[in-house]
Amino acid sequence: MAKFTAPVAVVVLIARIENGVRHILLQRRQNTGFGDGMWDFACSGHVEEGESMTEACVRECREELGIIAEAQRFKFFTLIYKRDGDITYVNSYFYLTEYYAKPVIMEQNKCSELKWFNGDDLPDDLLDDRRQAYEAFLKGIPFIEHGWKK
Repeated sequence: MAKFTAPVAVVVLIARIENGVRHILLQRRQNTGFGDGMWDFACSGHVEEGESMTEACVRECREELGIIAEAQRFKFFTLIYKRDGDITYVNSYFYLTEYYAKPVIMEQNKCSELKWFNGDDLPDDLLDDRRQAYEAFLKGIPFIEHGWKK
C-alpha cells in the first residue's frame, strides 16, 4: 500500500422541513460491495484529484440524484475518520436544503430506492456511521473516529 493514501469522500445529508419537521432523503444501496441492502444518505462519493470538496458535492448530487446545487449551499457539519477493514477513509459530511430539480435515482445499478424519512424516525437499517453522522449533526459534533479499536 502506498504511503499517505486514504480515500477522501463527501457525504451529503439532504433535508427539507415540512410543517416544522425535518425530513431526510435516504437511498437503499445495491451492487456497491459496501452496505448493500441498507439505507444510506442519498448522495456520496469520492473527491477526485484536483477537485474541492464542495465541487465534489455538486458533481455527486448531479450524477446520483439529478439535482443542481451551488457549491456555497453545502454546509459542512462533521468529519468521520473511519476504519473499515483494511481501509481508512476520510468522510466529510455536508448538509443541503436548497437545490433545483426533484431528486431521482440516476444510478439505478447502485440504488434500488430513494425515500424521505422523518428525521426523528430513521430506519433501523441505516448504515451505522451515517447514523453517527446524523447524531453529530444534531449535537454539533465536528469530528468522530469510527471503527478503530478502543
